[in-house]
Amino acid sequence: MRGIRLTLEYDGTDFAGWQRQPAPARSVQQVIEDALAEMTGVRVILRGAGRTDAGVHARAQVASFATESAIPLPGIMRGLNAMLPRDVGVIDAVEVTPELDARRAARGKHYAYRLWNRPARSPLHARWSWHILHPLDEAAMAEAAAALLGEHDFSTFRAAGCDAKHPVRVLRRAELVREEPHLLAIHLEATAFLRGMARIIAGTLVEVGLGRRPAGRVADDLAARDRSRAGRTAPAHGLTLERVIFEV
Repeated sequence: MRGIRLTLEYDGTDFAGWQRQPAPARSVQQVIEDALAEMTGVRVILRGAGRTDAGVHARAQVASFATESAIPLPGIMRGLNAMLPRDVGVIDAVEVTPELDARRAARGKHYAYRLWNRPARSPLHARWSWHILHPLDEAAMAEAAAALLGEHDFSTFRAAGCDAKHPVRVLRRAELVREEPHLLAIHLEATAFLRGMARIIAGTLVEVGLGRRPAGRVADDLAARDRSRAGRTAPAHGLTLERVIFEV
């Protein structure tokens, strides 16, 4: 028995999320498991490091599976990329222990939420950024983001239906990066994320940037541990899983 760890890139626009769901929902896990079954002749269970929501993208999602197939790693990559749809691809494959569970092994995740910030929309950026027409106060957004750094109870930024056993997380990075003249990215890195946490943080910071919420209030909102104190949940299509961290 071998263990294989895949690094995956996908455009989440037309997926119902990472996790396999009842038909006719189309998930990332499902299309990869189906391709692996066709390649090896045996059904496998793919364990993803993170369960991205419907519409969320990934630059480097990680997933692992166990198999008795002797297909070499380059053959697995070539075969999967030949069979998978155009909106998902394998960018790396390595041998690991068969027992490895990518989700349990992960020590952190890095997400980026991208904002297209100018009055005119951008057809080229529309699938993976949130269009914000009005100017954003980046200094105020950075001040608010800094208040979230460290170990906290993030219940204020936790979506309904979250099944995490506890809401305490360590946010190691909350940084604004101007990636293009009109493209602003909110980079967030944490030990783990609660359901909706990255998108609620992004929605809250946008409210700060638009002057609808004082930057200094965000620390109090966090301490309140009350979802109603945070801003709206930002649209899924602006969020990308950038990296899964296995060593700190």
